[in-house]
Amino acid sequence: MTPSEEISDALSGKYRAILVASKDIDLRPGRDNTLFIMKIAEGSLASGGRGGGFGERRVVRVSAFRSAEGKWERTFETEEEAKLASFEVPYYVSRIPLVLSDGTESMGYGVVDPSLVDEFQRKAA
Repeated sequence: MTPSEEISDALSGKYRAILVASKDIDLRPGRDNTLFIMKIAEGSLASGGRGGGFGERRVVRVSAFRSAEGKWERTFETEEEAKLASFEVPYYVSRIPLVLSDGTESMGYGVVDPSLVDEFQRKAA
C-alpha cells in the first residue's frame, strides 16, 4: 500500500484513527504537511460512543507521513508496544475538516498542533 493510499484509508474511515497534523489537512498536490495517524483499537471498548468518558483509546499503530511538493512519504511506523506507550491520544481531539487529494471534503478526528507534531517526531526518532 502506498503512503497516499494508507492516508486515504485512514481519512475515509476504514479504521478508527486520530490524526495529528502540523497544518490543516489538505491532501491536494502542492501542499506540504507532516501528519501522524494513530490507529485506535477496535472493539466494544474502543473510542467512539464513550458515554461518560469511559472506554478504551488504546493506540495499536502509529504512522507518520510527510508531504513535500505534493508527494507523501512514510517517515515512521510502529506497532511495538513499548514504543506505542509514548504516543498518547491528545485529550483535546475534535472533529476536523479534511480535504482529500481529489478536492472532496470530509470530516475526521484529530488536532492541528505543530508543537505536538514536533514532540511526536522526537519520540519517533
